[in-house]
Amino acid sequence: MSLSIILTIFVFIIGLQIAVPYLVKRTVIFGVTVPEQFINNDNLKLFKKRYFISMLAISIVIMVAFLVWALESNRNDEQIVIAGTMMQFGVILISLSLYIYFHAKTKQLKKESKWTENLKEVRLTDLSIRSQDEMLSSYVYFLPMIVTLGVICYTIFQYDILPNQIPTHWGPSGEPDAFTKKTPFTAIQLPLFLLIMQIMFLAIHIATKKSGIKLSATNIQASRNRQLGLRKYSSWFTFVVVLLVTMLFSYFQLTMIHSNLFSGMKFLIPFAFLVLVLIGTSVFALKVGRTDKGDPVQVEENITDIDEDRYWKGGLFYFNKNDPSIFVEKRFGVGWTLNMANPIGYFIVLIPLVIILLISFL
Repeated sequence: MSLSIILTIFVFIIGLQIAVPYLVKRTVIFGVTVPEQFINNDNLKLFKKRYFISMLAISIVIMVAFLVWALESNRNDEQIVIAGTMMQFGVILISLSLYIYFHAKTKQLKKESKWTENLKEVRLTDLSIRSQDEMLSSYVYFLPMIVTLGVICYTIFQYDILPNQIPTHWGPSGEPDAFTKKTPFTAIQLPLFLLIMQIMFLAIHIATKKSGIKLSATNIQASRNRQLGLRKYSSWFTFVVVLLVTMLFSYFQLTMIHSNLFSGMKFLIPFAFLVLVLIGTSVFALKVGRTDKGDPVQVEENITDIDEDRYWKGGLFYFNKNDPSIFVEKRFGVGWTLNMANPIGYFIVLIPLVIILLISFL
C-alpha cells in the first residue's frame, strides 16, 4: 500500500517538475524576464531542453533505485515511507539546483545579448479587465465552514460514545496510528484544525482576488488570457481542494465516532483523496500553462514590459514594497507566491499555522 502511494506521488512530482519551464508565463524563462521578441531564442530553447532531459534521466534513475531497494527484501511500511519521502524531497532539491543553474545561465545570456538596450519599457493598464475576472465569490467558502461547524456540534452531542483514546494521526492504510486521551477539547481538535485551515484559504482567496492584474504591452491578448486564466482556475482549484480536505477530515472525525462507518473503505477514501488532488493539480497546471501559448500574434517591436527582475531574488522570492499586491504570479511553477515585502501576507499564512501548532501542544 505504502509503495503504491509513494510511487503515485513520485510520478506526479516528476511530471510536474520536468514540465515547469513550459508552463510558466511565456516571457519568463527560469525566473528571468525575457522580452517578447526573444522568447524563441535558440539558446533559451536549449536551456529548457537540457533541463527537461536532465530532470527526466535523474528521476528515472532514482525511481528505479528506490524500487530495487524496496522490492529486494521485505521492507516494512515505515522504512518505505521514510525512504520514499527522502526520495521525493531529493528530486525537488535536484530540480531546484538545476533551476538555479539555468537561472544564472539565462540571466547571463540576457545581459550579454543586451536584449533590452534599444527597447522602451512600457507599463500597460486596462481599467476594464476587472469586469472580465471570473474568480469565485468569497461567500462559497462559507459552505465547507458550515459543514465543519456541523461536525463539531455533532461530535459534542456524541461525546459520551467517543472512545477513550482519540486518534490524532492516520497512516497510509487509513488506520489511526497515534492517539491522545479523550477530553472535550481533543474530541473536536481535528475539525477545529480544519476550520482554521478553511479560514486561511478564504483569506488567501480574498488576497489573490485583490492582487494586481499585470498585462504585457507587447502581447496584450496572451497576457490577458494568462492573468484571467490563472485567477479563474486557481480560485476553482483552491475551492475544490478545500472541499476535498473538508470531506476527508469529516470522514476521519465521523469514523472516530462510529468505528464501523465505511469499515471496508479505510484505505480507499484517503487514496481517492490523494488521486483527486494530484489530478486536480495536473489539470490546473496544464490549463493555466496553456492560456498564453496560443497562436503567435503581432508583437510590438520597439517596446518591452517593465523589467521587474530586480524585485525577484533568484527568480523565486518577490520583494516589492511599492506593489500593494499580497500575492503575485510565480516565476517558476504555476500559481501564486507571496510578496515578501508586504507584511499582511505573513499574517494570512503564518498565523493560522502558528495557532494550529500551539493547539497541537496544548
